[in-house]
Amino acid sequence: MTSTHHPHPLRLPAFRLLFLGRTISTLGDAVVPAALAIAVTRATGSSSALALVLGCAMVPRLLLLPLGGVVGDRVDPRLVALVTDLVRAVAQIAVGLELLGGRPSLAAIAAAEAVGGIASAFAMPTASPLVAAAVDGPQRMRANALLASAVSGARLGGPALAGVLVLTAGPGWAFLLDGASFLVSAALLTRLKVRHTPSEHRSLRADLVRGWSEVRSRDWYWTSLIGHAVWNGAAAVLLTLGPLIASRRMGGEGVWIAMTQAAAFGVLAGSLLAGRFRPRRPLLVSTLGLSLYALPLVALAVTAPAPVTVASYALAMTGLGFLNPVWQTVVQQEFPPQVLARVTSYDWLLSLAAAPLGYTLAPLAADAWGSTGPLLVTAALVALACGGAAVVPGVRRIGRQESPVDGPTDDLTDSRHPLEKVTGATDPDLTGVSSTAEEAPVGAARRDPTIRT
Repeated sequence: MTSTHHPHPLRLPAFRLLFLGRTISTLGDAVVPAALAIAVTRATGSSSALALVLGCAMVPRLLLLPLGGVVGDRVDPRLVALVTDLVRAVAQIAVGLELLGGRPSLAAIAAAEAVGGIASAFAMPTASPLVAAAVDGPQRMRANALLASAVSGARLGGPALAGVLVLTAGPGWAFLLDGASFLVSAALLTRLKVRHTPSEHRSLRADLVRGWSEVRSRDWYWTSLIGHAVWNGAAAVLLTLGPLIASRRMGGEGVWIAMTQAAAFGVLAGSLLAGRFRPRRPLLVSTLGLSLYALPLVALAVTAPAPVTVASYALAMTGLGFLNPVWQTVVQQEFPPQVLARVTSYDWLLSLAAAPLGYTLAPLAADAWGSTGPLLVTAALVALACGGAAVVPGVRRIGRQESPVDGPTDDLTDSRHPLEKVTGATDPDLTGVSSTAEEAPVGAARRDPTIRT
């Protein structure tokens, strides 16, 4: 009976192309970090120059994310994703051609990355609304788990592909590959037609306030966002202090390499687990799983044996891999579609903003007090923020009821049953596309193995 009424997500044309597009674009994105670092250091010999380029992408992304959320709710997210894919394709291809020219300009690379950062601020909030429009509620958990698994797998293969490209053809080809992946995503988006229910037209300020009101009205959401922000800051601390501790105290650089590989496999394992394990209180279980990140922080702080540290990091990242699809599914089910982009943009904003803080404070604290103290304090903060969210009534309640929790939805039509307005991907009258092509979302946002909430 289940298979008749709720087919496997990969049987849905929309999701098949979403799955393909997300995997291809993530693979393209995964080759860029290593290529960018090598290209900039080759051209300038300066780590400060690399920081400048990264900052040019990050700052506009952070500043414009709330505006991107408003646009994603007002305008068809498919159109927003299509335009931003094309913009990012042009930006990455421009960097690739600049590098292949033999005399790369730091200013040109920084400008192109800034354009890409601006585009991603508008693209990132559209991902969740597109999934919600492509897959009916009962199958979203499985769909999100499949997407997360594909993304994790692409990120596993991306660095290896980047190494081959950089060492054999040069870093410029890595950027051309990324640009091509955005073009593929854009091509798939041109075939997609799904129903969009726009939010009521208000002023920009009113739309921003409405989005924030939706966040504040749900205790499970804003308390979880605090936990996610702390987690991302803690991840930055570990990524900053961990390599030096592993190489100097735990047996060499190979220990850190083993940790990073174990973490990547952990995320993949968690994503696969989310597609099969259905706890009665999914948000509670995934939030507790996120608190496991305290384990590798403590292991590094006390210089635990290398196998213990590697295993603890793998376990912690398994918790992250499990949380990501669970969180996406809960958000898609509990928020009306007219506000999804806005609430998602605030989620991204808090998560992304916390990482630079960790990168900045970690070396300063380590220089002042050594690495042990900052790592233990960070572990305590993760355990407190993520574990503390588990006692919030809303976090414990999610999964025990099918209807969305109450929230300020006075600008929404029939706010009592917002999930009924989500387009089923199997209705040809609503999708308006053939059975072979519907949807592929924007390329996955670039970030280190930090939280995708």
